[in-house]
Amino acid sequence: MDDMHTFPDCPPALSPDPAAALAPALGGLPAGFPAAAPAALEAPARSDEHGGYLNGKHVEAIVRAAETALEVRRRYQFFVWTQSNLQILLPHQLLSCGAYQRQRRELHFELFNNVAVVPELQLALSDNRGPLLLHLQQRWIEHRCKPLHVDVVELLEPELEPLRLALLAGGYSSLWVHGISRPQRPAEVESFFVLAPSGSHALVEGLPLQSMLLELLTPYLHGTWQRVQTVEREIHEAPRTAAAQARQTGACGITDREREILGWLREGMSNLQIGVKLGISALTVKNHVQKILRKLNAANRAQAVARAMSMNLLGRSPSEEAAVREDD
Repeated sequence: MDDMHTFPDCPPALSPDPAAALAPALGGLPAGFPAAAPAALEAPARSDEHGGYLNGKHVEAIVRAAETALEVRRRYQFFVWTQSNLQILLPHQLLSCGAYQRQRRELHFELFNNVAVVPELQLALSDNRGPLLLHLQQRWIEHRCKPLHVDVVELLEPELEPLRLALLAGGYSSLWVHGISRPQRPAEVESFFVLAPSGSHALVEGLPLQSMLLELLTPYLHGTWQRVQTVEREIHEAPRTAAAQARQTGACGITDREREILGWLREGMSNLQIGVKLGISALTVKNHVQKILRKLNAANRAQAVARAMSMNLLGRSPSEEAAVREDD
């Protein structure tokens, strides 16, 4: 699965009226959008496939959700995003988000909740190898990878009995399930989402409309969650990379003065020219260069500079630093 897609295709087209109303979401939201298209926002639109209706509130919330998704980079931003326009369209108290991780070669789940959750449910909705998430994925695949509504009372498998009781005790009578899988390979899931509304939130809209809204919004959930995963991974790995570079620098014993001299060597300067720049004698520069060659196990200056660059010992060149200071 190393060649998996990272970003979704455009959401499926609706009937002509809602497609026209949703066009700004795909190409950018024009200024004054709600006032610019009042008729499109007020007139209900129907999807023949799902049997549901979109009204002005739905269309505007979809556009806003698509627009604000572009600004989401971190986990806390993702949570805030799911609690705003997305909450209007897909009410939920629990949201389990799964993303395929290439290193592990499996889905990794994280749970977002805006109410307290008992530890049993916390684990069940974040354990990628747990019986609940595996069961829901299998049912979704058997449902031809279409939005799936699951009545909790119908989770009758023996291994799901404790979780069924825990869900019902928490007021979760139904679950909504959808995801993104590879084309022609439904079992290779790229992202997977489980939404659990509680109490009166479970039936805010009719099932056909909720199914349509989930299918419309899952590509945005997928793309946004993938972006968050990438950014968080880069932030997590940055300190380790910096620490590794620091250890590498310390291991070879290059001092700050020697790094400065390496910078001027990269510029092609002689010992005398470097001495003038640093206010030291050419002989002192020569001694520094000899130490640098020994520490980097280099035969000559060019090789020393090349090895220093490969070890990330050099930043901007001195001339670049001078240009930056002049610009400032």
